[in-house]
Amino acid sequence: MRQAEIGIIGGSGLYEMEGLSDVRSVRVETPFGDPSDEVILGELGGRRLAFLPRHGKGHRLLPSEINFRANIFALKKLGVERILSVSAVGSMKEEIAPGHIVIPDQFVDLTKRRVSTFFGSGVVGHAAMGDPVCAETAGILSESGRAVGATVHPKGTYVCIEGPQFSTRAESNIYRGWGVDVIGMTNVTEAKLAREAEICYATIALATDYDCWHEEHDDVTVEAVLKIMKQNVETARRILAKAVSSLPSARGCSCGAALQNAVMTAPDLIPAQTRRDLDPLIGKYLSAPSRA
Repeated sequence: MRQAEIGIIGGSGLYEMEGLSDVRSVRVETPFGDPSDEVILGELGGRRLAFLPRHGKGHRLLPSEINFRANIFALKKLGVERILSVSAVGSMKEEIAPGHIVIPDQFVDLTKRRVSTFFGSGVVGHAAMGDPVCAETAGILSESGRAVGATVHPKGTYVCIEGPQFSTRAESNIYRGWGVDVIGMTNVTEAKLAREAEICYATIALATDYDCWHEEHDDVTVEAVLKIMKQNVETARRILAKAVSSLPSARGCSCGAALQNAVMTAPDLIPAQTRRDLDPLIGKYLSAPSRA
């Protein structure tokens, strides 16, 4: 039974979703272990939501400790078709000032310790990532941001580093030379897994600082990030509320068929346990019986 249609993943500073009615918490079991925390189910503006704090309540998990596969799989099991993500980022461009909102449409993945696919264990799949963000969902986030009075940059490239340390100045300047717009530690892994789960994905990137490249600003610190985050979180909540009410009930994108031609392994060669584990993701594409 579908329990939610829209998933919200809260990042630094956004650990709960206000304004929900008919609220309850659920623990979701997945083949990949436990999600970051219990999922909060509720209703907002007549839409069923599932809220998950990325780092766990109280911000207990490092970016590298987040069980991204369990988080995305749990939302898939609950019936989520769209994920609206919120995260704190550093700005890599002068025109993206702390307090601004960026809706990234591209990613550069520099992570080193992440498992960023559901495939393996006897099944091979290759999902297309040329356009890693759902354009329909991202467009609604941009429109919603402008509607609530935020300064929104509707496109941008997000470079994702492993962390938990912030960049060195040399690294920051190299990334700027690549032309990236913002820097963070989480979103690319979510985007890859959401694509494999055939879930629309887009993120509200809240610029909190200028990383460490800007000579006229202090180096990034947790204190500085939290100061701007407090100002941005309320804006993010307003954007989410507006976006939730604006999203059409039916998807007009191709995200729901992202794996249609992605699975390379012959169905009868996929191990039975792997078929069972991945049934919510690829079951509809496997017609041949499995080998026990």
